[in-house]
Amino acid sequence: MDNNKIMIVGTGNVGASIAFALINQRTAVNEIVLTDIIAKDAEGEAMDLCDALAVAPSYVKIKNGTYKDAKDCDVVVITAGAAQKPGETRMDLLKKNVNILKGMIDQIMASGFDGIFLVVTNPMDVMTYFTMKFSGLPAERVIGSGTVLDSARLRARIAGYLDVNPKSVHAHQIGEHGDSELTLWSLADIGGQPITKLLPAKVRKDISDFVKNEAYDIIDKKGATYYGIATCVAAILNCILNDEHRVLAVSSHDHFSDTCFGWPTVIGRQGVIRRLDLQLSEKEGISLQKSINTLKQAIKIIKF
Repeated sequence: MDNNKIMIVGTGNVGASIAFALINQRTAVNEIVLTDIIAKDAEGEAMDLCDALAVAPSYVKIKNGTYKDAKDCDVVVITAGAAQKPGETRMDLLKKNVNILKGMIDQIMASGFDGIFLVVTNPMDVMTYFTMKFSGLPAERVIGSGTVLDSARLRARIAGYLDVNPKSVHAHQIGEHGDSELTLWSLADIGGQPITKLLPAKVRKDISDFVKNEAYDIIDKKGATYYGIATCVAAILNCILNDEHRVLAVSSHDHFSDTCFGWPTVIGRQGVIRRLDLQLSEKEGISLQKSINTLKQAIKIIKF
């Protein structure tokens, strides 16, 4: 479609923060349409964001709209849904958010939308799977934010221990964006130097535990997480629209298990270019299978 136009569905903390992240950087996005079940909220966010355009790094058209505006969008970002409450797991959100999702997808597809879905709403991997099913789009055009944020947390934590820039750390969290995710320590490196030789096992375990649980800590302290995920989603959007062929641990469909989960994936203008073929350690393979089984169980809960 190549309009570089996106729609953000849901203007709560996450949706609004994604739009804010986009206008505060040099971005490939030309136009942002905000929509929400509370129409005046989307309108207010659009007004507030427009006030920044005179001093923002790049000019982006911003407006509020309806699902009909999805017709000529390149990407629709799904952030709408019930929020995760303190003490609530991402899977606790499942049933209510899948029902909300179906109504949204039906209306978006009715507009004639033929672009890429980028799913952020939790439980994100399961929501990505059902977005693929409800939309009928090819699997490569349905992407979840995956473990991109978790991997960013991982890289930042490792960088802090080793006193290097996080961008020089090559490491990924994979699997469910949730309690069963795991760190790919066997393939993590800095400039080709294995991190397993730089950090002792106890430190690596502490880092993995921190990354897995940080979201709960943030939610307990401030009620929600949104700046980190918003910046990661902005990076995914730029990767798609610029056809960057960058490797990100997004959630995409794995036809072997018929689930969607975070995995290092080449992303570009057509969505998923390919999922990388990686050799995991035996222990990592077992942990990943457990994570996949968790997602399979969640998918089985939903009956349509």
